[in-house]
Parts: sequence; C-alpha cells; structure tokens
Amino acid sequence: MRLEGVTKTYNADTAAAVEVLHGIDLILQRREFVALTGPSGSGKSTLLNIVGLLDRPTTGKLFIDNRETSAYGDAELTRLRGHSIGFVFQHHYLLSAFTALENVMMPMLADREFPNEAMRERAHALLSEMGLAKWENNLANNLSGGQQQRVAIARALAMNPPLILADEPTGNLDTKSADTVFDMMRKINADNGASFLIVTHNNDLARRCDRIIEVVDGRIVTPP
Repeated sequence: MRLEGVTKTYNADTAAAVEVLHGIDLILQRREFVALTGPSGSGKSTLLNIVGLLDRPTTGKLFIDNRETSAYGDAELTRLRGHSIGFVFQHHYLLSAFTALENVMMPMLADREFPNEAMRERAHALLSEMGLAKWENNLANNLSGGQQQRVAIARALAMNPPLILADEPTGNLDTKSADTVFDMMRKINADNGASFLIVTHNNDLARRCDRIIEVVDGRIVTPP
C-alpha cells in the first residue's frame, strides 16, 4: 500500500470546509505489521477509510497492490476491496443467525454468489488455523468475545487478501483474549505474508509491531 500526498477535506469549496488529512505520504511493505496510533480526532479513522477504499482522498494518490485507484469507479473499487483488503473491526460484526463457518464464507459468497465445497473447505481451514474447528458449527452469538474476534479475523482472510486493516481489534477484549487475538494476527502475518495496518490505543500492543506510525492533527509525525 502506498499513499502519495493524500489530503482529505470535508465540505470542500464551502465556508464549512475542514481539512482532516494534510499531504500524507506512507508506504506499507509486504509482510509488514504496523501500528497506527494517535489521539482521538487526529485523522486515523479517515486515513484508514481511505486506505480501505471506503472513502476517496480529496487530492493525492493511493496504490493498493501496485494499482493506482484514483480513476476507479465504484464497481472497480468494490471489487478491488473485496479481493485485496480484509477488515477487522473493534466489534466483530458477525451475523448472529449464522454459524462461525457460514460467517467466514460470507466474503466468498459475496464474490461468487453460490456456496460450494471449496468455500466450506477454505472456511474450515481458516477456523482450524484460529483454533476454532470445534466451534465452527456454533452460532456466532454462542461464542465468547475472543472467539468471535478470531472468527472475524478468519473472515477477513477468506479471500486471501495481501492487506489487512484492523481498527482497534482488541479494544473490546480482556487482556488474555487481546493477547491471543494479537498473537493470531502476528502468526498470520508471518505464515501467510499478509501486511497489517492496525489502529490501536494500546501502547503495549503497538510496541510489539514492526513499527509505529503516529498521526497528529492529520499529519504523520514519525517517519513512514
């Protein structure tokens, strides 16, 4: 992932214009595991939304998997996001009426519309990697918080994306569960080669990342 001179202004060309990001330059290499930190209101969430193709920069360029995205239409962005980016949020956002296995299959269903045995085998393999094979047929709301978050990580990996974006992925967990989830993400990073960009306020976890990028007032204040 690469950002070149990215800015974001809300209500542009009006008297209420607010520039949230100011010329962000940032490179995330393959296999990197990076923490994104900064105070509330610093622009972290806006930056993560732009990297995740959920919002567009006002100016500047964003490259995902060596593809420059500024000219992409909504359909192209949706497809690129579905194939190249996995998301893990503070809340797991699992579908409570579905099993763990079915939740992990959802990104594949969104891409291919109809379930098949290959999807089930992929979901089973991911849940096994998360230590959840015994619970794959449990409904999502019958799992513990730590288990639910591990299902969410498995779901993020369903399409084997090169980039994982995690927004406070351990924020709702107790210390032991948070450590387990963090260790799982580090193992995936080491074994599968996926790059991770993790927004966190947990300084202990941030220090366990490869490097820390701090955002203050819409600017990076540590070297990218």
